[in-house]
Amino acid sequence: MSIGSNSPEDERPFEDDREEASTSIGRALQQARIAAGLTVDDVSTATRVRIAIVHAIEADNFAPCGGDVYARGHIRTLARAVHIAPEPLLQQYDAAHGGRPAPTPAAPLFEAERIRPERRGPNWTAAMVAAIVAVVGFVGFTAVKGGDSGSDDKTQVAEGSTPTTSSPATPTPKISKSAEQTPEPSDSAIAAAPQDKVTVRVSAVDGRSWISAKDHNGRMLFDGLLAKGESKTFQDSSKINLILGDAGAIQLYVNGKKIEDDFQPGAVERLTYTKGDPEVG
Repeated sequence: MSIGSNSPEDERPFEDDREEASTSIGRALQQARIAAGLTVDDVSTATRVRIAIVHAIEADNFAPCGGDVYARGHIRTLARAVHIAPEPLLQQYDAAHGGRPAPTPAAPLFEAERIRPERRGPNWTAAMVAAIVAVVGFVGFTAVKGGDSGSDDKTQVAEGSTPTTSSPATPTPKISKSAEQTPEPSDSAIAAAPQDKVTVRVSAVDGRSWISAKDHNGRMLFDGLLAKGESKTFQDSSKINLILGDAGAIQLYVNGKKIEDDFQPGAVERLTYTKGDPEVG
């Protein structure tokens, strides 16, 4: 018969004339358990104290408990399970083991709660450095990509926040710098500029330049690098806002008319154009 399946009657202690005058802790718990009609399995299930430890405590062997703190806790738990007061048993244990102990680290029989790391605030310095590195990397990549794009003439027309791309132009052979010509809009393109909208054509004729274009609601139409020889066209119902990173490299046509402003190389210009005659805002 297994240890956990015995009945309370089978565990009644034999009468012994040599029994100590005072009942031990383990014997008191065992007698109370038997009197309550409980087996060791019943007590272990109710208290979640392992069967081996229950047997050891009833034999007054507290070593498997893992220390005085846990022994006192088991005594208290078992006493309540068998319906007797735990305080006298705890006082008896403290008297025999040098008084009430201070808290001790958990024994290997129990898993201590893991210490959670202290929560710290975000490292803003590291975040700023990472953001700067990302921006520098993006600018460098964009510059290299823009330089390798060749001299193909690409035109995009943006109206509101939905830009559309015109059919790609047929690649033209590269010519020497002396033979380069400033791109001019065709007569049909100028005539096609609608009167009820503002149309702005941006051409990079003397080098590449970063440009930004927004509509009257402030929505971004384009934000990027315009390579030499490239051009883009933007339309809106009332207003186009431009930022030119190198205004000296840019030629502008507003509502089909060429803008003759003397932009300086490397100068950053912020411009606003509306319907009708081109006016710089």
